[in-house]
Amino acid sequence: MGGGVDLSVVVPAYNEEGRLRPTLDAICAYLRAEPERFGSWELIVVDDGSTDSTAKVAQEAAADEPRIQLISDAANRGKGHALRRGVLASYGRRVLFTDADLATPIEELARLDERLSATGSDAAIGSRAHPESRIEVHQRRTREWLGRMGNRLIRAVAVSGLHDTQCGFKLFDGDKARAAFADSRLDGWGIDVEILRFFRREGWPVTEVPVRWSHVTGSKVRPADYGKVLLELLRLRARAVRRVDLAVTALFLLASVVLYKGLWADLDHAYLRDAGQDQNQWEWFFAVTADNVAHLRNPLFTTLQGNPDGVNLMANTVMLGLSVPLAPLTLLLGPTVTWALVLTLGLTATATSWYWLIARRLVASRWAAALGGAVAAFAPPMISHGNAHPNFLVLFMIPLIVDRVMRLCEGGNVVRDGVLLGLFATYQIFLGEEPLLLAAVGLLLFVLSYALARRDAARAAWRPLLRGTGIALLVCLPLVAFPLGWQFFGPQSYKSVLHGDNAGNSPLAFLQFSGRSLMGSDAGADPLAMNRTEQNAFYGWPLIALATAIVIRLWRLALVKALAFTALAAALLSLGPKVRIPYTDIVLTGPWRGLAHQPLFESVIESRVAMICAPVLGILLALTADRLAAPRARPMRVAGFAALAVALVPVVPTPYPVRERAEVPAFIAHGAYRRYLAEGESLVTVPLPNPGSAEALHWQSATGLGFRVAGGYFNGPWGPDRIGIYGATPRHTSNLLNDVRSTGRVPVIGPNWQAQARQDLAAWHGGVVVLAPQYNEQPLYDAVTKLLGRPGERVAGVWVWDVGAERAPGRPQG
Repeated sequence: MGGGVDLSVVVPAYNEEGRLRPTLDAICAYLRAEPERFGSWELIVVDDGSTDSTAKVAQEAAADEPRIQLISDAANRGKGHALRRGVLASYGRRVLFTDADLATPIEELARLDERLSATGSDAAIGSRAHPESRIEVHQRRTREWLGRMGNRLIRAVAVSGLHDTQCGFKLFDGDKARAAFADSRLDGWGIDVEILRFFRREGWPVTEVPVRWSHVTGSKVRPADYGKVLLELLRLRARAVRRVDLAVTALFLLASVVLYKGLWADLDHAYLRDAGQDQNQWEWFFAVTADNVAHLRNPLFTTLQGNPDGVNLMANTVMLGLSVPLAPLTLLLGPTVTWALVLTLGLTATATSWYWLIARRLVASRWAAALGGAVAAFAPPMISHGNAHPNFLVLFMIPLIVDRVMRLCEGGNVVRDGVLLGLFATYQIFLGEEPLLLAAVGLLLFVLSYALARRDAARAAWRPLLRGTGIALLVCLPLVAFPLGWQFFGPQSYKSVLHGDNAGNSPLAFLQFSGRSLMGSDAGADPLAMNRTEQNAFYGWPLIALATAIVIRLWRLALVKALAFTALAAALLSLGPKVRIPYTDIVLTGPWRGLAHQPLFESVIESRVAMICAPVLGILLALTADRLAAPRARPMRVAGFAALAVALVPVVPTPYPVRERAEVPAFIAHGAYRRYLAEGESLVTVPLPNPGSAEALHWQSATGLGFRVAGGYFNGPWGPDRIGIYGATPRHTSNLLNDVRSTGRVPVIGPNWQAQARQDLAAWHGGVVVLAPQYNEQPLYDAVTKLLGRPGERVAGVWVWDVGAERAPGRPQG
C-alpha cells in the first residue's frame, strides 16, 4: 500500500556523476514548488554498480533533502534490475520513473498526472511518437532510425498499439507498478516492454501522452543494445508461453512421432506402405531443390527428370517454402530425413496452429482448444494425406491467415493486417496453392453465411475487410508474379490436370471410417476413395451424428450457423459434378459442375473440398468441450464427455505402416553408370519411371543426383492442348515396356519396333538402358534385346545396353 506517500520518483543511475546532481535538484525543486498538487513524495536513486562517484553524489543530495533515498548495487546489472529494486522499495500511491539525464523534463509530470486522472488509466507513458510531442534536440539519424525500427519490432512482437515503449518517462498506479515489477524478470532495456505487457495482460489501461524531449549527449544506449533488446523480447515471448501451451504442443508432437514411428525407426530402409510412389517423388523434390540452391541454379526448373524436356518445379508443388530453408539439412543428412521431419513436425505445427486460433478466438478452456486443434489436424482426411502429401498436411499457415482475416473484420489496423495477410498468403503459396484455394473457399462460405446470420456485424466489417484484402493483394501479387508466371506459362507448364471421373466423394464416404482409423479398415474405405492417399472424408457416422446434435443444440449462435453452412456446402461440393445416390442407379448433377472447368478449380480433386469440414468439426467439438468444462455444466458433464469419446475414439488414427525399401542397385550406388553417360544424356530405366513405378527417383536422390533420367513421376504437359498428366509424355517404346512389365508377354518385335525404339531413345537423349532386378525381369530383358538387336551386358547387378555409343562414334564402350 501507499504508506502515506503520494508520489514516488525512481531514478536509475549508472556512472552519472556528471549530471545526477542537477537532475535531482530539478526534480526536488519542481515537487517542492507544487506541494498541494503532488502531496508527500519520495525520490529513490538506484546506483546500478557505478564505477565513478554516482553514489557519493546521491548521498550528498540526500544530506540536503531527506526525502532522497539511495539504493546501491555492487555490480552493474542493467536498467531493468535497477528499476525493479527502486519500484519495489517505493511506497507511493503513484510511481514515476525517469532517466537520469531528464531528456523529458520533470515539468512533463503534470501532463502525465492530468492524463492519468482524466482517463482513469493505470499508466501514463511519455511518447515521442505522438503527433503532439515536441522533439527539441534530435538524435543522430542512425540512432533515430534504429529507434523507430526497434519500436516497430516491439509493436509487432510484444506490445501492439503502443507507438513508443522506450521513452524513459512513465507514471504508474503505485500498487499496480509494484505488482508488475515483482513479476518481471528482465534486467536490461527490455524492462519497459515487460511491464507494459503485464499491464496489457491484466487489462489495466495504458495511455500514451505527448511530451517534450531532447537528446542529451552521453546516452548509455549503444547501437548494440538494440540487439540486446531483441534478445530480451525473445525471452519475454518465451516466458509468456503458458505451461499448458507447451504441454499441448508436446502431446501433439508425441502423437505425430507415434504415427510415424515406423518411418523413424529405420530411415535407411523404411517406406510408407500406402505412399504409392509419392515418397520417392517427395524425397526427390527435397533433394533437387537443395541441389539447385547449393549450385545457385533456378529452383523452379530441372532436367533431372523427363530429360531433355525437364520438369516445371513450380507447377509440381515442391513446397519451396520448406524445401529451400531446409536445403542445408537435406544436403547434410539426406532427403529421407527431411521427408520424415516435414511430415512429423508439419503435423505438429498444424495442430498447434489450430489450437492457438481456437484458444485465442473461441473458447476459454485450453484443453477444449486442444481437442479442437487435434480434430482439425488429425482428422481422417488429414491422416490420409499424411501418407504421401505433405502439402496437404503442413497447414500451419491456414489458421494464421484465418486469424488475420478476422482481425480485418474487426477494423483495427487495416494496413498492418492487410500487409501481413498478403505476406502470409505469399508464404502459403510456396507451401501449397491448392490448400490455400480450398481455405479461401471455406472462408468465403463462412463469411457469407455469418454475414447472413449477423447482418449488423457484416455492415461494420465489410469495408475494412475489403480494403485489407485489397492491400493483401497489392503485397502478394508482386511477390508471386514471377513464380506463378513460370508455373502457368514457363517451360513444361500445363493448363489443367486430368483426374478422371471418380474424383468426387460418395455420400457414404462421410459415414465410413478410413483405413487408418482405429475402427476402420482398408476393405471398407478403398471402394469409396480414389486411393489410400485420397480418403478425403471418412469422418465416421458417430462424429457426423454428434456434430449434427451440437449444431441443433447451439443453433442460436451465429457462429454455429455459419460453421454448419460451411461444412454442409463443402460436403456437397466435394461430391463432384455427378452424384450417384447410394444403392441406386440414380445420378444427379452435383454443385461442383459450375466450378469444374473454371480457372484454378479445373485442376482440383473435388473430393478434397471435404477437408474444409475438418476444422469446422474441430471448432464445434471445442465449443462443446468448453461448455462441458464450465462449472454450471456438471450435471451434463459425464454424458457430454462420453458422447465426445464415442464419436472420436473410432476415428483415432493408427500408426502408418511401412514396408522394406528396395536397395539401390550397385550399378547406381557405386557410380558405375558414369562411364556410360555423356553430358546431357539420360539413363533410360526399364520400364521408364512413371507414376506406378518411380524407383529411379530414389536412385537419384539417394546418390547425389548424378544423372538424368528419361520419363519420370511429375506433372507435365501432354498433347497440343498441353493438358496436365502425371508423368512424362508417353512414347511407343515406354508404353511397350510398361505392357511387358504388367503382362509378362513379349509381342512380336520387328524392324518397325526397332526403328521406333531408336527414335524414342534419340528423343530421350538416351545414353544407357538399365534393367534392374524386378517382377517379370526375363520378359523385359527379352523385349529390350529384341528392340536393340543385341543382348545386354551384366554390370554390377543390372543389365546394361550402351546406346549412347551408337549415336556418338568414338564414345567409350561399356
